[in-house]
Order: sequence, then structure tokens, then C-alpha cells
Amino acid sequence: MFQKPGLTSLALSHRTPEFQAILDHAINTTRRVMEIPDEYEILFTHGGGHGQFAALPLNLCRNLTDKASYVVNGTWSERAKNEGDKFCSVQVIDGKDPESGLYTHFPEFTEDNIHPDSKYVYLCSNETVNGIELHRLPKLPESRKHIPLIVDASSDFSTKPIDWVEAGVGILFACASKNIGHPGLTITIIRKDLLGDDKASDLCSGVFNYTTNAKAGNLWNTPATFNIEVVGILMDWLEKEGGVHENEQRSIKKAQLLYDAIDQSNNFYSTPVKNKSLRSRMNVPFNIKGGDQKLTEKFLIESWDLGIVGLRTLTPFGVGDYLRASLYNGITIKDTEKLSEFMIKFQKEN
Repeated sequence: MFQKPGLTSLALSHRTPEFQAILDHAINTTRRVMEIPDEYEILFTHGGGHGQFAALPLNLCRNLTDKASYVVNGTWSERAKNEGDKFCSVQVIDGKDPESGLYTHFPEFTEDNIHPDSKYVYLCSNETVNGIELHRLPKLPESRKHIPLIVDASSDFSTKPIDWVEAGVGILFACASKNIGHPGLTITIIRKDLLGDDKASDLCSGVFNYTTNAKAGNLWNTPATFNIEVVGILMDWLEKEGGVHENEQRSIKKAQLLYDAIDQSNNFYSTPVKNKSLRSRMNVPFNIKGGDQKLTEKFLIESWDLGIVGLRTLTPFGVGDYLRASLYNGITIKDTEKLSEFMIKFQKEN
């Protein structure tokens, strides 16, 4: 952390050697903790996830007719697909359950659902609203391995290892606000062979252009300086706590506490994701007796009185049919035990 009497890093110019040291530290610790190979560039970008929804096709598709394959299996991948529609020809790999019509599973990659000329294959590794998570990235069919995999890891980055080369990751981006910082910064990690002045659309603005920003060393325009420092601090913390592999074990334990309370409740609680291999460790959706309104209100009031908050929040998609417990890095095992114990107690009393 930057320390100098009478001066905070918030007051530093991004062109000073002091900030360059902060930037280098954040990049190096992120690379080390997340085991990112040298053939990847690490950028700190603007505009959040929605900015990347536009930046991806603008950087990888020269023409509006270029094809891109999108797995749509939840709220965020659907929004990414809608943004991609503006800049390329999107081929949808549908992730809706054929019986329920809900986003509760992840479709298998096949030669039939991935066009050989696709510029990329896009997926979201954790759908926060729907409670679906890929605990390991899927591999493309052998005949499609030339296509880069694009990953929105905004809500699960740093909570599990990533098979960068084995999975064929071309670009992975993660908003800092869930697990590694606060709003206003996105980490965008790009395989260097995808950079180049001849790769991006002529419509791509400088602030979104990966090559422009990589050449400028993250300093093409003023970066979110303090946010970058916070990422470095949190990566230091992760490293001291055992790194990404140990953090995954904590995430597994936290999620298991809540899913056990749900699965052992004799249907008092239920979750929409029945496939346990796809259940999110980050976001656990559940309802009470099928969505009983009075019981739900009582549950929220009593949990609030215990200091358990954020189970129902207003989003751009409404409040939804399910409560949602989010188990990001800031939530400890002890915190999760408190919620689990309350859920069990509430069931017994109601």
C-alpha cells in the first residue's frame, strides 16, 4: 500500500513513478496469484462488464458480418449477446432448459453449435442471478480449438484456478467489485496473439481498444488509480491466505453450508438449480415454501435483525422470485455459518 506522510495515492498523478510502482505491483501480484501465463496481457479497463460486452466484438470483429458464438444461459450472457448483436453476427448457443424454459443448465459444446468461422466463443462462468457456475471452464471440440474462448468472470474471478492454456482462454474479464475491489475497475486479460492494429473494427474507440491500451502500458488515458492499488492489496491478501487454490476450498465450504441447509430442509427451502455440479458457489438462490410471501417477509425481517442483509435487492431485472445469498471473498466461513444456522432455526420455528 502506498504510504507517504501527508499524501494519499488518490492524489498521485498516474504519470508518476510512485503510481507506476503501484500499477506494476497490481499486475505482478495478479499474474502470480492467478497463475496467468506470460503470453497474456493484463489491462485495467473502464466501463465495467457492460463496457466489455461492447469492447469484445469491437476488438475481435473487423466487420459487422463476422460471426461470434455466444452461450446464453443466464441474465448476464443474455445482455452480452444483445450488445454483441450491434457489432457482429451472433450465433446463439441456447442454455435454456428444454422442459422448464429456465436457465438452469449449461449446453455442451459441439461442432454443430459452434460455427467454424466464429471469431470467438463467449460464456459467463458464473451467472449471479440464475445461480449457475462453471467450476472449471469447458473445452471446445478439437475442430474448434482455433477459436478463442471469451470468459466473463466478473463474479467468480480469484475464487478458483483457471486453465488458461488448456481451456483455450483468449480473453477473460472481471469487474473488481465482486471479489477483488470496488466498483469502477475491470481487469481484462488478453492473449497477446489477439492484439494487433489489424484486429479491431474501425468503429472501436481508443478507450475500448485493447491494442492501444496495451501499447500504452495501461496509461493511454487516466486509469482508476486508487482502484488499481486496492486490487494489488487484495491480491496480497489472497496470496497470504494460501492463494487461489486455498480460496477455492473456502468457497466450496461456504456454499456447502447453505446448500446443505436447503437440501436437508424437506422442501421448506428450494433452489432452482437441481444439478449440483452447476450450482454456484458465489450466489445461492433459494425460496421459502415455494415463494410464500408472508414467510419470506418474516425471514427477511428476522435476518435483518441479526445483521444479515442483502438477501433481496432491487436490480435492473426486478427483485426476482428467489432470495439470493452472495458468498464473495468478503464473506467469511463464520458469516456463512451464521446464515446457515439462522435458516435451520427459522425452518424449525415455522
